[in-house]
Amino acid sequence: MRMKSLVQDAQETQLAIEMIELGARMQMLESETGLSRERLLKLYKEIRGESPPKGMLPFSTDWFIPWQQNVHASLYMSLRGFVTQNTGLQGLAATLQAFRMYREQVETNDLEQVLSLTRAWTLVRFFEAKMLQQSRCTKCGGSFVAHAFDPTHDYVCGLCHVPARAGKGKRPMRDTRSAVA
Repeated sequence: MRMKSLVQDAQETQLAIEMIELGARMQMLESETGLSRERLLKLYKEIRGESPPKGMLPFSTDWFIPWQQNVHASLYMSLRGFVTQNTGLQGLAATLQAFRMYREQVETNDLEQVLSLTRAWTLVRFFEAKMLQQSRCTKCGGSFVAHAFDPTHDYVCGLCHVPARAGKGKRPMRDTRSAVA
């Protein structure tokens, strides 16, 4: 009996390490492992070299709806669907694998990583709670994250109908020295 407990503890510790390396917040670690808060805090500090961020997890489906977050959330959910359909992975294992794939796509395409692991995990939980759904764009046919029970017969995604101010962050400052000279 004691040996099983040691093996289980080692597996949970390895899972916690993997999640911390991927950027999991404490609430996710506590929810997905059976390790004590004290043990998780020590692991976090050892791996990240700092204390975990404080504060509550985001709890709003609205965060996933604006165009940029929606595109990334939709990409992530598509990757997670691919993982569950083609690998046999389910639950947290599928969430972690899909997140690794999401990060790879973001890095390969030199994009800003919009989703954190904790946001991706929360997104999956919103889908499981039937608070969000995937809706098919009537123009491109892609599947995108949308509020559950929203009408979808005329749904157009944020890529087919990009908002006017989309992607317009702060403009880089012009070098005025060359204009003066």
